[in-house]
Amino acid sequence: MSFITTLQNSSLRKLSGFSLAPLFFIGLLIFSTGCATLDVNPVSGNRRAFAYSWEQEIQIGREVDQQIIMEYGIYDNPELETYLNALSKKILAESHMRREGQEARFRETEFTFRVLNSDVVNAFALPGGFIYYTRGLLSHMNNEAQLAVVIGHEIGHVAARHASQRAIQQQAGQLLLIGGAVAGQELLGVPAESILNIGGTAAQLLFLSYSRDHERESDRLGVEYTAKAGFDASEGAAFFRTLQRLSARAGGSLPNHLSSHPDPGDRERSMIELSQQWKERGYEQTVRNERAFMEAINGMVVGPNPREGFVRDGVFLHPELAFRYDLPTGWNVQNQARQVIMFDSNQQGVSIFSFAPNATTARQAVESFTSQEGISVESSTDVTVHGITAHRAIATGTTQQGEQIRFLVQGFIHNGQAFRFINYSLASTFDQYQAQFIGITDSFRTLTDQSVLNIQPVRIQVVTADRTGRFETFLPDEMPMGMSREEVAIMNQLELSEVVTRGQRLKIPVQQ
Repeated sequence: MSFITTLQNSSLRKLSGFSLAPLFFIGLLIFSTGCATLDVNPVSGNRRAFAYSWEQEIQIGREVDQQIIMEYGIYDNPELETYLNALSKKILAESHMRREGQEARFRETEFTFRVLNSDVVNAFALPGGFIYYTRGLLSHMNNEAQLAVVIGHEIGHVAARHASQRAIQQQAGQLLLIGGAVAGQELLGVPAESILNIGGTAAQLLFLSYSRDHERESDRLGVEYTAKAGFDASEGAAFFRTLQRLSARAGGSLPNHLSSHPDPGDRERSMIELSQQWKERGYEQTVRNERAFMEAINGMVVGPNPREGFVRDGVFLHPELAFRYDLPTGWNVQNQARQVIMFDSNQQGVSIFSFAPNATTARQAVESFTSQEGISVESSTDVTVHGITAHRAIATGTTQQGEQIRFLVQGFIHNGQAFRFINYSLASTFDQYQAQFIGITDSFRTLTDQSVLNIQPVRIQVVTADRTGRFETFLPDEMPMGMSREEVAIMNQLELSEVVTRGQRLKIPVQQ
């Protein structure tokens, strides 16, 4: 199970009313502002109102960091992590957070930089110095200078304390529940902490968009920090062109009213102008470091990792955990780090497959859910499915809007680990879905197909062009699983028909 919704291969999706728009930078925050705090802005040096003290921002970052890790997962590549930490700290050293004369509490704040195991093209920052890049983001960059602009942008959000500023400005009713880490915090009106096994801090996470002024300020800061570190900040423009192409593949350019972010085309032009301004101030900006960057991402997984689960011919297959089960015709799948959410085209029938924490028996896997306050069990029985002893319960609950929900919950033990399906719909439509729910749960079985068990992810292979020719001529005749020729061209910041010169480095997807 791993989050696999991608900007490249999915149009804008909606699940129970929550838009999963492909936003590039997102800010996450716990909404419990309390009283405003007068404090210093590390960028301007002025005092202003913030929702939190600096110490509170650091504590928020620490708490939410653990939830982000649980939802996305960390990409397991120590060499890449070390490389990115070193690059990030070069940019951090040029930021307002590390400047002479800055208050010790800001200057001494430790920053954390993580690579998330997601193919979504994304980067974001939490209050208090926690910054994240996805492997999807890295796969769409060509050199250190491009990444430096993004690093600087995110450091800028933290340094200017934008999240704490925005929490003061924005009313609770205007906030949208987070769509980046989990696919909507309510499904059919049922609270996420009940259905999705998300509690504590993660259940309070809100999608708090920055204002356009904040985004523009972070763009300016990102270019400033990049330029002062010697990197060619104008390279950021190439990455924003990539964002435009990704948005177009997702169903058209992202309308400005869907995001607080300025249009990628405007940001592309701004990058060049801001970079030029710093050149005129004496910062030459000569460093790009394409070779070092390409060497760092060589071998990195690109696209969805099939070992963490994929759909083929109406069957969900998980090679790493060695199981499979059938999907009803026409149902959609969102594969996340801790669970798989399936729902029909009307979004009225939902099935969630996940680990059952702290359960050691099939009955416990079910009862840890049905024993929650507000849920009444109608029936409960043991069943045997494909040689696996399972426990099934039918239960009823009530939404916050007063509507009744009916559940079919089934738990079982597979390879020593407790799992469960939570299937549900409105009580008024449950009979229409019950056969499909049973079809899902009763199709669960051990995966034995060796060709699937041995499947490997697609990885980036950095090659040096040995000739001059059109980019498409360097691609394999048969593309690896889940990759299109156009997607690979975008990943390389090239057109398929564009001429590649001998000696140029290219990112070619390969699958063993």
